[in-house]
Amino acid sequence: MTYRLIGAELSPYSVKVRSYLRYKNLPHVWINRGPASQEEFQKYAKLPLIPLLITPEGQGMQDSTPIIEALEEKYPHPSIHPSDPVAAFVSALVEEFGDEWCNKPMFHYRWRREVDAQSGAERIVAGSMPDLTGEARAQAVAQVKARMVPRLSFVGSSDATAELIENSFRRILAVLETHLVSRPYLFGARPAFGDFGLFAQLYECSTDPTPGAIMRETAPNTLAWISRMLDPRAEGEFESWDSLKATLTPLLKGEVASVFLPWTRANAAAVAAGEPTFSVQLPDGPFSQETQKYHARSLAALQKKYAEAARNPAVPAALAEAGVSLD
Repeated sequence: MTYRLIGAELSPYSVKVRSYLRYKNLPHVWINRGPASQEEFQKYAKLPLIPLLITPEGQGMQDSTPIIEALEEKYPHPSIHPSDPVAAFVSALVEEFGDEWCNKPMFHYRWRREVDAQSGAERIVAGSMPDLTGEARAQAVAQVKARMVPRLSFVGSSDATAELIENSFRRILAVLETHLVSRPYLFGARPAFGDFGLFAQLYECSTDPTPGAIMRETAPNTLAWISRMLDPRAEGEFESWDSLKATLTPLLKGEVASVFLPWTRANAAAVAAGEPTFSVQLPDGPFSQETQKYHARSLAALQKKYAEAARNPAVPAALAEAGVSLD
């Protein structure tokens, strides 16, 4: 009973699912997305997106968060959810933050500067079309850049927002450096849901020239955590929120409450109003981008999780202390 995962090394969501499969020790085959896998991809994929997980029963699954959630129901041990209710919800919140906000610095750094765009395009071609050489390979690299660079607008990356995105990236690294001094994973001695969402975006950053250099200079603890998350293991138990909050709360206050939630709420409001673009004032300045329907659905799913978690009064109390509001 083997899973088949069609993805790409430069796709954070593919790497995220692969890390989860490795942690659960689920038999699986990693298949590079490209011409060689196109027939199988078309057979099972409903959307032209990776990752695509093909189950042993012949079902195609896409979208990394629902994939992991479905597999977690089927294979609950070892759990990726802390028993502490506050830590469990914060983990889900960090997973959402990783997927939806941290994709911005990942995509921004990869395609805004020529040195990073060239590196990314070359690696995409090498992974998907390894047999190409010479002029054909150079043309394929140029085509990838021509396709990807204009998509910077999809994540709101522009000359006006570049500094804001890069400041957020550096602040995230600074918080993680302190938090990971004394623990191998974000929520203790084993990976949680939040680890999978956040690590995958930062792993991609670590492979690109510009953000990778920043991380090597300033974030050794984060890089060590990323390395562990490529093939994670349970090294002990989850910690309680009381033992985590001193060093994890700065991420919630500084990035989730102040940056991510205002942005995702503004996007959802614009989607509901039928607006093609939106702008929101963040601590570092205004942030504008095209509206994204998926982000709005993702926020609604997060709010549903919060409504369930908030039945335990400890959850809203802890979030209020961290400055986070999801009501």
